[in-house]
Amino acid sequence: MIKEGITGEASALVTDDNTAVKMGSGTLPVFATPAMVALVEKPAWSSVADELEDGQSTVGTAMTLSHESATPKGLKVTAKTTLTAVDRRKLTFSWEAYDEAGLIGRGTHERFIVTDDKFVAKAEGKKA
Repeated sequence: MIKEGITGEASALVTDDNTAVKMGSGTLPVFATPAMVALVEKPAWSSVADELEDGQSTVGTAMTLSHESATPKGLKVTAKTTLTAVDRRKLTFSWEAYDEAGLIGRGTHERFIVTDDKFVAKAEGKKA
């Protein structure tokens, strides 16, 4: 059973591949906001994965964020999530991201529990 208080953590080194210039979100060689979003999603989904029933996953549905400080290439960014609310299938996380110099971002993230085969079938149905 999924309960409030579950935490997760993931880290990434800032390289050319996750800079704003490479990801198309800006022109500077610093950690990209879209890369921060992806980094936050990883500890959120993985922290609850073992609590789900077979054939279930979570999908991201909302993200609020403030990107408060730039991180240059060569530094490590760590995202930490905490599950703060469970409303049936809706999971709400608070999160913070840090580089080696301190806080660089924070916000909330929502995920929904889905049944894998039904979710994929619905998505594939868009092709028809």
